Amino acid sequence: MWVTGEAYEPYVGRWSRVVARRFVRLLDAAPGGSWRDIGCGTGAVTRAVLDLAEPESVVGIDPSAGYVRYARRNITDARARFVLADAVNLPFADATASVAVSGLVLNFVPDAPRAAAEMARAVRPGGLVAAYLWDFEEGGMEAIRAFWDAASALDPAARDLDEAVRFPLCGRAPLRGLLVGAGLEDVEVDAIVVPTRFSGFDDYWQPFLGGQGPAPAYVTSLPEGRRAELRERLRSALPRAADGSIPLRARAWAARGRRAA
Repeated sequence: MWVTGEAYEPYVGRWSRVVARRFVRLLDAAPGGSWRDIGCGTGAVTRAVLDLAEPESVVGIDPSAGYVRYARRNITDARARFVLADAVNLPFADATASVAVSGLVLNFVPDAPRAAAEMARAVRPGGLVAAYLWDFEEGGMEAIRAFWDAASALDPAARDLDEAVRFPLCGRAPLRGLLVGAGLEDVEVDAIVVPTRFSGFDDYWQPFLGGQGPAPAYVTSLPEGRRAELRERLRSALPRAADGSIPLRARAWAARGRRAA
């Protein structure tokens, strides 16, 4: 599902970059530390850390060779490097990082509690662990909520593919529970809300044809006739501004806590 950064960027990456910057500012970490970006994808969080947090170094890991190649090609800052690795077996020694972060990834990890525990293991005592996920629980990622509402109305089987059903971690309380369960202290969760305005329907629809993510994967699985039916249902259902743009919003839950001293 997650193979090419080029297809991911117009789908979710453009909004993830905005949320990543808000997320890094929210952490207010001390400058000069060593960061770990778990499930770095195309490098949105790494880029935000480099721009805003004054790190000494950032190491991003991802299990997708295509995403690691994309990140290496597009982020050439000497403070950053990218490694092919899995979130449940981090290639880092104990207590070697100042901060471990993860953006829009933990719901895709088969063993999210183990991944959170690995992040906690990698940071020093008193170090910061933080993650953010789209709010699928309450429909806060409006572009994707609108998609699954339309898809499910046409195909009841699509309900089982909906992120709100598949990813119960994507809510305020479950995300907080994940970090508490990893042994972190002083866990807090905040909402990050950003506008996701599409210039028109094509700007909204075309990224769903790239196959990157649950909803695009579903679109590419449809025969052309059913795909066209879904497209037209969405075209009529989405809100429109006077200029023809589609004004939506996206909410992410951002959780942070510290490893016990």
